[in-house]
Amino acid sequence: MQITINKAILEMAQGDITQQATDAIVNAANPTLLGGGGVDGAIHRAAGPALLAESRTLGGCETGDAKITKGYQLKARHVIHTVGPVYHRARKRAAELLASAYRRSLEVASENHLKSVAFPSISTGAYGYPLDEAAPIALKTVADFLKNHPEIELVRFVLFDNRTLAAYEEALKMLPVD
Repeated sequence: MQITINKAILEMAQGDITQQATDAIVNAANPTLLGGGGVDGAIHRAAGPALLAESRTLGGCETGDAKITKGYQLKARHVIHTVGPVYHRARKRAAELLASAYRRSLEVASENHLKSVAFPSISTGAYGYPLDEAAPIALKTVADFLKNHPEIELVRFVLFDNRTLAAYEEALKMLPVD
């Protein structure tokens, strides 16, 4: 499923984000940037030990921010590491911090002249963000960014399972497109 915003394609796919040949993949990282479980662990394993070595030089990352490294053994040339909110801790700021994680990832992509980015569903795994709340925030934030940033040509949401894909497809149907 896909739509066009400005001149960019926004699409959904089910699959393994580590196999994406986009300019960058986004890592749903923890604040240390030193690897972990879920998407974070999978990206670190697929990229090899050089990713961890470079990540150690970054000094961590605040929730809602993003930092970039090389992609090493990945098909993607870069990894943009972002930290989404832990849902029950963030409370009233959860939506703001989740939107910031997506926006900052795209800003980092733009600053580094990247044209294609693949995202996972940030914060909806171990961080406990409900899918039906997270998907609309993710899609609206990305769509709003694409309206004003023609340098980004492709944003692909690479979603791990059918349930996550279905939630994003449903949110995409509800997305207001001007």
